Amino acid sequence: MPRRNAPSSIIRRLPVYLRILDNLIKKDVEIISSRTLSSQTGFTAEQIRKDLAFFGAFGTRGTGYNAVYLREKLLKIIGLDKETNVIVVGAGDMGKAFGRYNITKNPYIRVVGMFDVNPEEIGKEVEDLIIEKLDKIPEVIKKYNVRVAILTVPAREAQSVVDQLINEGITAILNFAPTKINVPDTVHVHNTDLTIDLQSLIYYTSTEEKTLI
Repeated sequence: MPRRNAPSSIIRRLPVYLRILDNLIKKDVEIISSRTLSSQTGFTAEQIRKDLAFFGAFGTRGTGYNAVYLREKLLKIIGLDKETNVIVVGAGDMGKAFGRYNITKNPYIRVVGMFDVNPEEIGKEVEDLIIEKLDKIPEVIKKYNVRVAILTVPAREAQSVVDQLINEGITAILNFAPTKINVPDTVHVHNTDLTIDLQSLIYYTSTEEKTLI
């Protein structure tokens, strides 16, 4: 399957389609068209058809896609057809919130470890998961065969933590630390900076003409 060779732009859209399908299946919707997906995602119907066609023929021309069948295919393409174990490194407010959400709301993810360096956080529970010291990371990664980490540590600590994670076998990192981290080509990083996202959004609230000087 050409999943690994797919452009990152397509890969980022697939979970959006999956979320829509999950919601529609709960409402007993059996057939869904690219036009329906378009109306709920903001992507064009043509773009959606091209994205899905990259991985094969999943629909019937003039009819649409069987929602359950398409969902099953997307799960396999993304790699969510089996539960994925992840760890959260950094158990501050953001780390706890992200960990709690994925423990309680994300059916495809299993958070198997949360870690921090702050003695005041270590030993606390997040949905029955105990926050542990960083030196417990190798043990948890090995026990649960973890390959994905969520990073919510301060910028000054990010690179050293990332180096440790990579040494222990982590190959995919969702980075919330407000800094660039360096990784080998074999490791994939998605950077998310909520502060920059918010500041960028504020641009659209101004009614004044934007002029570059």
